[in-house]
Amino acid sequence: MITMLAAAGMAFSLLASPVPAADSAPPDKVTVEVVTANGSGCPPGTSAVAVAHDKTAFTVTYSDYLAQVGVGAKPTDVRKNCQLALRIHYPQGFSYAIQKADYRGYANLQPGARGLQRANYYFQGMSATESRSHWFNGPWADSWQATDTSEGPNLIYAPCGETRNLNVNTELRVQAGSSNPSTTTSFMTMDSTDGSIRTTYHFSWKRCD
Repeated sequence: MITMLAAAGMAFSLLASPVPAADSAPPDKVTVEVVTANGSGCPPGTSAVAVAHDKTAFTVTYSDYLAQVGVGAKPTDVRKNCQLALRIHYPQGFSYAIQKADYRGYANLQPGARGLQRANYYFQGMSATESRSHWFNGPWADSWQATDTSEGPNLIYAPCGETRNLNVNTELRVQAGSSNPSTTTSFMTMDSTDGSIRTTYHFSWKRCD
């Protein structure tokens, strides 16, 4: 099962009229509950959620999130995805939005191959945010990082006084391109065997009116 740990709030704010921003995260406990986890990138038991002590962010760690093409790869390995439904518990009088998300992993892409990282976020019952895509071109044999940021009117806030799941959808994809998949392998991962590679979601908190 996916681990549920205390989590720091990713800030979503009101959809209604603007409210004054809180100076800090809620003073009381914030937790994250994993309601469901589906997808080839997060089989059961391969994902974990943890919270920052200051409640400004939470992290998701994967241990089997790898897309690949070429020697040793199955046709379904070219794309891996994970859909997380998270329920964030926080004190009344606050709302939150995802202000920034940091994705990290490792890629080994042959010359001519390409790797894609894509993600979007939305609240249960609301329209999904626009997907953010990041391409990495071979030759590449190193760690990779991608950051999605939302500011001001682009922030999507959780409605005050309502409990809605936060849905986080991620995807990795590898294309052989002009490389030779019969003699080479290209891959891209978003997993970590030692917990050092994490996806971090940063909150932006607001007080409700």
